[in-house]
Amino acid sequence: MSVLLHELLTRAAATHPDHPALIDGDRTFTYRELDEWSNHLARQLRQGGVRAGDRVGVHLDKSAEAVAGIYGALKAGAAYVPLDPDAPARRLRVIAADSAMSALLTGGRQASAREPFHTGLPDLRFVINLDGTAERAGTSAAPPEADARGDRDRLAYLLYTSGSTGTPKGVALSHGNGLAFVEWAVREFGLAPTDRVSSHAPLHFDLSVFDLFATAAGAATLVLVPKRASVFLPELVEFIQRRRLTVWYSVPSVLTMMVRRGQLTAGCFPDLRLVLFAGEVMPPATLRRLMWVAPGARFVNLYGPTETNVCTWHEVRQAPQDDEPIPIGRAVDGVETFVVSDDGGLVDVGQAGELLVAGPTVMRGYWNDPESTASALVTSPAPGAWPTAYRTGDLVRLGTGGEHHFIGRRDHQVKSRGHRIELGEIEAVIRSHPAVAECAVVPVADEEVTNRLWACVVPDGELEPATIAALCRERLPRYMVPDRLELFDELPRTSTGKTDRQALHASLLRVPA
Repeated sequence: MSVLLHELLTRAAATHPDHPALIDGDRTFTYRELDEWSNHLARQLRQGGVRAGDRVGVHLDKSAEAVAGIYGALKAGAAYVPLDPDAPARRLRVIAADSAMSALLTGGRQASAREPFHTGLPDLRFVINLDGTAERAGTSAAPPEADARGDRDRLAYLLYTSGSTGTPKGVALSHGNGLAFVEWAVREFGLAPTDRVSSHAPLHFDLSVFDLFATAAGAATLVLVPKRASVFLPELVEFIQRRRLTVWYSVPSVLTMMVRRGQLTAGCFPDLRLVLFAGEVMPPATLRRLMWVAPGARFVNLYGPTETNVCTWHEVRQAPQDDEPIPIGRAVDGVETFVVSDDGGLVDVGQAGELLVAGPTVMRGYWNDPESTASALVTSPAPGAWPTAYRTGDLVRLGTGGEHHFIGRRDHQVKSRGHRIELGEIEAVIRSHPAVAECAVVPVADEEVTNRLWACVVPDGELEPATIAALCRERLPRYMVPDRLELFDELPRTSTGKTDRQALHASLLRVPA
């Protein structure tokens, strides 16, 4: 395999120069064209003063320009910092200042913003508008001669996640971190030039690492999914069919909405051979429907926080017969996982504890935040090849076969009526009802009982709230039965497609008592 991430593109261009690398709407770029375009951008960055180890911001809608810009930044020896194109300017400025980005790649509607977030940043040397750079790149575009190579420990990208203090935290990931996952994925899933891979996740979301780099590693074709198709689900179904996608990767909520609104029929995705999902709990009812729709595909649950890339996986070989949650499975090759109790000791089979992850996929740390890094990267409970491990904050149960079963987040534990409650356990029970498409349980502060539990449910067909209450009383202790149930047409989403619990909580506070 490759030494650095951008060399995946270079090697694909050498072996499959005329094969389609990227499809963006009505534009198609071969591997030769994408390689030359990113070389052209890398030379611009180097000539502007970008040096090895610098950070380059990418502030664009997902597009061919953004993909070329990411590869260009890496080829210049820099790390790329993907910025949410729809984030408020204030948040973008915080990220740009924290990462001390030396250059910014922009274009389209972002380049014409009335109030640029980057004005006056002391470390920013120059801004490149990528509009039209594809036409300016030609066969003479060679990669920069210096500092584009290096060891796999070099910083490759910073992904900013929401911090508990309200300030975004930069997860620092190296070329080696990304490659450890990408190399495993290409081996396990057999990505090849015959594949057409969806690019659904936004570039500031860690799912995009697979889209960008595993596709190039297999010399496959990356197909950018239009933003509109994610909103109008019949269009998404038609897009998958028309583009003859063979590999799909997204958060489960997108697949759930497709099942609910996409008017799916048996065998309507004949080309799909692999369906990957990550980032949220996959409802078994959704998976049953998808496996009926695409009977020839492999279905795989991938798990891993941004800080670890993908670290465990579970292939679902048969449609779920019940509504038990899908396991997150075993560690990927080279990764070690540990389930520990509150006192730090390893738990026995059948017991629950916090999941710790060690290995080559685990981040270098949080950018400019040694305190958070020290609390997240701890001494491994069983030191071996990897002396430190990442505390995921996720609670799992260790299965008899060594697989992991996700329970919920430690920070989703709340107190109510004197009891410690795991919200994920309540959600799993509610989600097991066949008429429930999605749900989230939200704590609402209450002086009398500390927190009242509100269940927010998206129904799939007719749903009587009383049946949910009865189900919860049947399967949960009394203190865990939600105090109130609210029906939603859909749950609010973050920019990465996950349930936006903060927005949901704010909306509940406006609901009359």
